[in-house]
Amino acid sequence: MHYQVVIVGGGTAGISIAARLLREAKALSGQVAIIDPSSKHYYQPLWTLVGGGAAQKEVTERDEASVIPDGAVWIQEAVKEFAPDVNQVMTEQGQTIEYDYLVVAAGIQVDWNRVKGLPETIGKNGVCSNYSYQYVSSTWDNIRNFKGGTAIFTQPVNPIKCGGAPQKIMYLADDHFRRSGVRNRTQVHFYSATPSIFAVKKYADSLSQVIARKGIETHFKHSLVEIDGEKHEAVFENVDSKERSTVHFDMIHVTPPMSAPDFIKKSPLANQDGWVSVDKFTLQHTKYANVFGAGDSSSLPTSKTGAAIRKQAPVVAQNLLNLLRNKPAVAQYDGYTSCPLVTGYGSLVLAEFDYNNEPDETFPFDQGKERFSMYLLKKELLPVIYWDGMLKGLM
Repeated sequence: MHYQVVIVGGGTAGISIAARLLREAKALSGQVAIIDPSSKHYYQPLWTLVGGGAAQKEVTERDEASVIPDGAVWIQEAVKEFAPDVNQVMTEQGQTIEYDYLVVAAGIQVDWNRVKGLPETIGKNGVCSNYSYQYVSSTWDNIRNFKGGTAIFTQPVNPIKCGGAPQKIMYLADDHFRRSGVRNRTQVHFYSATPSIFAVKKYADSLSQVIARKGIETHFKHSLVEIDGEKHEAVFENVDSKERSTVHFDMIHVTPPMSAPDFIKKSPLANQDGWVSVDKFTLQHTKYANVFGAGDSSSLPTSKTGAAIRKQAPVVAQNLLNLLRNKPAVAQYDGYTSCPLVTGYGSLVLAEFDYNNEPDETFPFDQGKERFSMYLLKKELLPVIYWDGMLKGLM
């Protein structure tokens, strides 16, 4: 089986790139294959609001078949192995698929088992997480039924989907605790393995004010390594000293460690950290000229967000079309990403920045301030842009 372009991954990046290619080059119809085993497609950025009781999780789920672009061939299998020296991809089911060009957009792997005890207790015993369609409802169950005590929110040290999400749900929980009258008997703690609240100073300054206003206690450079749901105890390790401490919780929202998918880690396409090794501007592989990477599974040194993919997809598509037309791959990505930082029900700081962690803002006002309009943008407009724009190759 041979295709001109094979795309591994039917998530945001893979579908967006495929749609762009097929819109801009009708001759590619039937020659673009998308390999992905999933039967469902999720709009994950809304899971923060689902966990906070402000959206229904069902609206985030659609059949994968409904987002496959016209002209694309969907191979509903899982990838087992890459053989880039002979332009082949092997699937778990035993198929060998040949390509002229390859795009790896396989997303990120959620490693629940890297926190000892987490797989056994997630979704019960006050332990919840927004990072799964299966468990996101447990977050809202915990928040709305909370009667007071210690509420902990965690963030791991390694790259994760949307680096701001672990704190967004904390701000919503704080708001709900106040509305339900339990905040005065609640301690809210943020345990993050990162060294600060946010990497971009402008937005970090705004978030520090939010934390101070809400009375949240922060513990930076602390990584969750173990959890005992029945005892309601969490073990944290200091990133620098490696000293461990055990903390009681009444509820804990866990952001699990994440990494590149295992089949990428062990492949010739991976860098030393397991990500697809690509040039950060052209998104072309650093060794194989006919391979590109995009989205969360790539080595790009920027936040792993859907907004970043919205800027990466046009670059990959244009460079692929250039190569197909015997032209150089000159389109470039500047590292733009965005993180809509929900700071409460009806308030949001819209962080937009580039590779240099410098603000790269869209609107003609100070986006470092909390705004109701930006909350509406996230809740109402961005899902429409996603389903009807990005996934159709229109924006």
